[in-house]
Amino acid sequence: MNLSIDSKTLAAHVLVVLARAQRARRVITAHDVSTELDVRKADVKTVVARLHHEGHVDALRMRLTLSGLAIAEALTKSALRPLRQARVAESAAA
Repeated sequence: MNLSIDSKTLAAHVLVVLARAQRARRVITAHDVSTELDVRKADVKTVVARLHHEGHVDALRMRLTLSGLAIAEALTKSALRPLRQARVAESAAA
């Protein structure tokens, strides 16, 4: 059994971490986010690039845009899925 990280779930967690940093007026880096979430920095950078492309994050400043902040606030008030979910190997399921 492997543990996998869903990119949409990771994106939600990244938005929440960035929102907390902004509320605290704290400068944050991709390394800080990866450390806080205990995921690879490359995964955080990929998600941040996608969120930047969608208009929710300013990737250069690692800050949320207005739409990103609105999404993050909504996510903060809900229960996020766990980052890691058990994935059964396909050969074991057959």
